[in-house]
Amino acid sequence: MSNQPYTKPLRMLSIFGIILAASLLNGCGDIALFNPKGQIGLEERNLIITSASVMLIVVIPVILMAIGFAWKYRASNTTAKYTPNWEHSTKIEIVVWSIPCIIILVLSYITWQSCHSLDPSKPIASTNKPIVINVVALDWKWLFIYPEQGIATVNEIAFPVDTPVEFHITSATVMNSFFIPQLGSQIYAMAGMDNKLHLIANEAGTYGGYSANYSGAGYSDMKFNAIANSPAEFDAWVKHVKQSPETLNTATFNTLVQASTKNPVTYYSAVKPNIFTQIMQTSVSSKDERIQLSDATDPKTTAPVAMMDMTSSHEDMHMSPAH
Repeated sequence: MSNQPYTKPLRMLSIFGIILAASLLNGCGDIALFNPKGQIGLEERNLIITSASVMLIVVIPVILMAIGFAWKYRASNTTAKYTPNWEHSTKIEIVVWSIPCIIILVLSYITWQSCHSLDPSKPIASTNKPIVINVVALDWKWLFIYPEQGIATVNEIAFPVDTPVEFHITSATVMNSFFIPQLGSQIYAMAGMDNKLHLIANEAGTYGGYSANYSGAGYSDMKFNAIANSPAEFDAWVKHVKQSPETLNTATFNTLVQASTKNPVTYYSAVKPNIFTQIMQTSVSSKDERIQLSDATDPKTTAPVAMMDMTSSHEDMHMSPAH
């Protein structure tokens, strides 16, 4: 049977594959995970590249052999040896079992080491004092509270370059996920829980953050800006926020917690004390799956209810880009 009918489609398919591969490679510079701007993001990028490189030890030979065998045993090659009764080779068995086992051992060691070195709750060693930011996932926006500066923002954060940032992350509604790809680890936000995440930016710039977990109709617009700037610029930013006429208290929070999309950046010049703790201690309403605060349940005047700190179980809740 002639192979001519298949020549043109195969040639077109090959050309399409080359164009597709070139297009994907051309866009690598725009992939946030491969353009890290912080220590954690850089280590996670290196982990992705290392893991992929180790796995390619098997993938590349298999692809080459598949192409080589198809070419060698093509119908038009009458010189290829035909051995229909061949069934076993000890050498091949040793190769196909030993190499994957070695790769699994190498990947296991890399995974074990990186799980400890990239623990999201592990503080980042630095001579600079960390900036503490409390994060509350809402429908469909992000609330950021600066307890030390006494301010709060919606859909924007700022912090100095080369200064560790200690995030405390919770949710006032359904489960969500906090992620700044160029700075590093993704971690979940869940009601009643305080998930810790430590990040750092080693270059000044504005980095996009978003929700990495589907949480409803406005999920795709749940984005924010993370601004890394100089200490002087950060101080100026804090002063600018303090000029806002808005304050974050029980009433404003209960309004803010209502579902909305494409929320503009909002600044709050003052924050009710202990509001983040109160948010974690308040149960999500079964009626609308959102928290509603009350001054009667202020944590300063009532005994605190039990809360879960998910730091100890970060292996279950944390997902790095390499996973």
